[in-house]
Amino acid sequence: MGSGIYSHDKRITVVIPNYNGREMLRECVSSILAGSVVPQIIVVDNDSEDGSVQMLKGTFPQVQIAPLTANTGFCHAVNTGIHLTRTPYVMLLNNDTRVEKDCIAQLLLAAEEDDRVFSVQALMLSMQDAERIDDAGDMYCALGWAFPMGKGRRLGGYRPTRRIFSACAGAAVYRMDALKEVGLFDERHFCYLEDVDLGYRARIFGYDNRLCPEAVVYHYGSASSGEVHNAFKEEMAAGNNLYLLYKNMPALQYALNAPLIFLGRAVKRRYFAGKGLEEAYLAGIERGKLLCEADRAGRENKRRGLPEHRESIRREAALDLAPDTKGDVTRLDRFNPLYLGGRISFSPAHLLNYMKIQLLLWGNLIRRLRA
Repeated sequence: MGSGIYSHDKRITVVIPNYNGREMLRECVSSILAGSVVPQIIVVDNDSEDGSVQMLKGTFPQVQIAPLTANTGFCHAVNTGIHLTRTPYVMLLNNDTRVEKDCIAQLLLAAEEDDRVFSVQALMLSMQDAERIDDAGDMYCALGWAFPMGKGRRLGGYRPTRRIFSACAGAAVYRMDALKEVGLFDERHFCYLEDVDLGYRARIFGYDNRLCPEAVVYHYGSASSGEVHNAFKEEMAAGNNLYLLYKNMPALQYALNAPLIFLGRAVKRRYFAGKGLEEAYLAGIERGKLLCEADRAGRENKRRGLPEHRESIRREAALDLAPDTKGDVTRLDRFNPLYLGGRISFSPAHLLNYMKIQLLLWGNLIRRLRA
């Protein structure tokens, strides 16, 4: 790819969702502009109150800003950026990151190797300790658990696998034409596990997700939502996980995995009870049921030939049950989702892909237990 500076490479756009991350965002954008490939940059601002937009206008006039008037969540923000993208590839990047000089060039090389590659994730290292892994690709197992590979491991003693279940959307490149086929981020998720859902969906369509260890991103972690475990995060994740399984697993496959899935939930409940978060976890399960019911109602209306009706993001994501969503409720109610995925209808054409996914679910279970 070479090391020369490229002015707005025509192949790729970087979309950065931002919420009150001014100083981290400054570092993030600066690192992109110092890269060997300089992409177009779109920052979607979720109604920040810390002067993020003003900083961008004054410091980075070449950056396109898409300001929103409420905190619409991760999914709507990145979908907004994807809708504005006019390049063959789009990279989603958290605002609390810094990319190495050749990171984007390496991601492009990996993405262009095979047109069945849906996404390519960068190797994410801790900003606080550059020798410690933050995320080397996301996995999903038969217990119904999503987990990042290599989390907390020392870089020198870990050999990351290039084949991953799904890419962490905090630092990953996606093929735009594949997104048009598979769909965008389901905004009922609002935030958390939306990238696992998308990667799972892509696998059903026969695509692959990969890690590019040569592309390195440094990540602060939990910069927008707070500590590693909190009530908001666990409620959202629990509900989104139930919805993810409902959407992507055909009935027969769900029945096959049900004993392990319910065991996984029992273990999670006990774990979060020990952290004082059992109530949030159970509230999340109830929220997940609401998400499934909303999708079933929409599918029934479609079957009956009724026009599609979308509620606001807050209502579609069942946020009435959630703790503080860091946004004014009345303003959030003005936004309707750009994309709702819903349950994937089983197709015999995808049978082999479902079988491959099942093997991955079992294989990742062994990986998780060994870890």
